[in-house]
Order: sequence, then structure tokens, then C-alpha cells
Amino acid sequence: MKRQTPSTPEGAAAARAARTKSPDEALASLMRLCARAERSSGDAMRLMQRWGLSEGDRQQVLQRLVRDRFIDDARYAEAFVRDKLRLSGWGEYKIRAALLRKGIARTTIDAALRQTDREAMGRRLEEQLRRKMKNLKGGTPFERRNKLLRYGLSLGYDYETVGDTVASLIKENDECDTF
Repeated sequence: MKRQTPSTPEGAAAARAARTKSPDEALASLMRLCARAERSSGDAMRLMQRWGLSEGDRQQVLQRLVRDRFIDDARYAEAFVRDKLRLSGWGEYKIRAALLRKGIARTTIDAALRQTDREAMGRRLEEQLRRKMKNLKGGTPFERRNKLLRYGLSLGYDYETVGDTVASLIKENDECDTF
């Protein structure tokens, strides 16, 4: 359902007033949201800011959510890393950048990334590059190689890993073409 925007300044003010919440309402809303899915402290702070809570109230609500274990940035980071690796096929750099944008501490991100299976990440990259290779249209081998490199890097993998994987795939593919 598409949200309608008010056409008058009075309508806009009324819409803003309807979105504002008291600290208790914000706490209850965030408890419901956090019970359904993991949220980071940055996500909660952005929501509370949108709801019009003062900085002091936002801090108090966040402290309560953390104390009651509704929000745990380490748990959020671990779940985020796991999901992005398995479902989206992202690499370490892209995951790190996304978590930093969400306000997760570097040490928390590092701890979550240390738990990853590097071999599984390599297999996932190879699988995605193979799929991309099948969809590439013509061009010279050099152009296909560069397209695969750019694609692997856009997924957030480091250059060395992408380069080695692309080289082995091209070598494997060229050997098959000679028969």
C-alpha cells in the first residue's frame, strides 16, 4: 500500500505529529520489532530519531533494550555476516562497509568476520563467478576476464582472491574449449 503525502503544510504537521512517540511507546515498539528480527543499536537510534524522541530519551530507551538483551550489536553482526555470506554471497569488504554504515564498532565487526569459514567464502565466490561467466556475451578473453574481475570485486571480495579465482576459471574454461 502506497503512503500518501499530505498536500498542505497543516497535513504534513499532522502526519509528523502522528509519527511522534513517547519514550514508553518507543520502547514498546522497539521491543516488538526486536522480538521479530535482529536490530542494531544504530537502527534503533535512527527509528527513535524519526519518532521525535530527544537525545536523552533515545539513550535511555537504548540502554534498556541493551540491558534486556533485545539489542546486542555482536549478535546482530554475527547474524548479518552469516546472512550476507550465505544468502547474498557478499565478500568481507562489502559486509564490513555495510556494518560500519549501520554504526557497528570495528572490533565487533572484526570478531564477527573472524568466525567465517574462508573456504566456504572462496567456494561461494567461485560459484558466483561461474554463473556470471555463463551469462557473459562474446568479447575478447581480456574483456571477459575484466568483467569477471569487476563483478567479483563488486561483491566485496579482495583483489587477490578474485584474481586467482578468475584465472583458474579462465584456465579451466580454455582447456575445455580445446576439445
